[in-house]
Order: sequence, then C-alpha cells, then structure tokens
Amino acid sequence: MDAPAGGAGTPGAPDPGAPLTFGIAIAVPEPHGAALQAHRASFGDPLADQIPSHITLLPPDVVRADALAELEDRLAQVAARTPRFRVALRGTGTFRPVSPVVFVAVSHGIAESELLADDLRATISAPASAFPYHPHVTVAHHLEDDALDRAYDTLADFACAFDVEQLVLYAPLRQAGQYVATASAFDAG
Repeated sequence: MDAPAGGAGTPGAPDPGAPLTFGIAIAVPEPHGAALQAHRASFGDPLADQIPSHITLLPPDVVRADALAELEDRLAQVAARTPRFRVALRGTGTFRPVSPVVFVAVSHGIAESELLADDLRATISAPASAFPYHPHVTVAHHLEDDALDRAYDTLADFACAFDVEQLVLYAPLRQAGQYVATASAFDAG
C-alpha cells in the first residue's frame, strides 16, 4: 500500500494522525511457524507469504500513529505480568459454514490464551469482538471448498508444542515509501 503523503516528524514516519492497523498475537516459533506457512501457501492462500503463523490474541484493529507508543507501553505491561505458558497445537478444525476458515487447533494453553486475550482487551480498551474468542492458527482462509478440505485433511495429524515467551505486535512501518508489516516482541513475565 502506498504511504499517505505529508508525514511530519521523523523521516519515513506516518502522519501522526494517520490510522495504523495492528494486531496482537502469539507467534508460532520455528520450525513449526514456517512449516504451517508453507502449507498455507500450498493450499493457495494468497495471504500465506504476508502473514506469519500465529495465534491471534486481538484481531486487527486501528490506532492513530501518534498513539502507537502508548499501545506498545500497555502491551509491555500485559506481557510483563503474564506468566509464560505451554501451548500445544494438534489437528484441524474449521469455522465453516459461518466463515471459510480452516485452522490448526490449540489443544493445550486454551485457558491461558483466553485469559491473556481478555487482559489485553481490557488493558488497551479494545472493542468487543463480533465472535467468541477461540485460539487457533489459521492455515486456509477465504478459499474454495476443495482447498479448504485439502487443508483440513492434510494437517489433521499435525502436532507441536512450544512455550509462549513473547507477545507480538504486528503493525505497519514506512520503509522505502511503502508501509510494510513489522513485528515487535514483548517478553512474557
């Protein structure tokens, strides 16, 4: 996406009042993250190369560019008071027919993820979600049914486990005249 004209302040910085889209997540560590991202690409998901494998804690929202530092401070506070916890991913699930999504299921660490998402939502005054929170890793989104079926079947036996040691803020920064997604990590307590 082209950067809006007229950024004041730091060279390459967005206009202070410009809206920036952000999301907060648990990154799936390597080698598992790359493996799931490669699978997502193999199913034909056009977002596979743009979105690292993750468990969403807060879905995409918007913040003014001049409020990003405050958001980062609040996220650091939540991360510091969040005990590290174990997550296990196992098998697949889907939100069909409500939404054309196939995901790898969180089988351990569900309660911790829910509590963390609630704490984040309260701390940053995020709007209420349209759907109940359900931690998962998306592997196919808005694809034809045959591709969704292939994703569901291919990853049915997928399993991995990892410790959640960081929360990740995904937000755009301006580089070379364009906004690109970047990730800032905040260590858990």
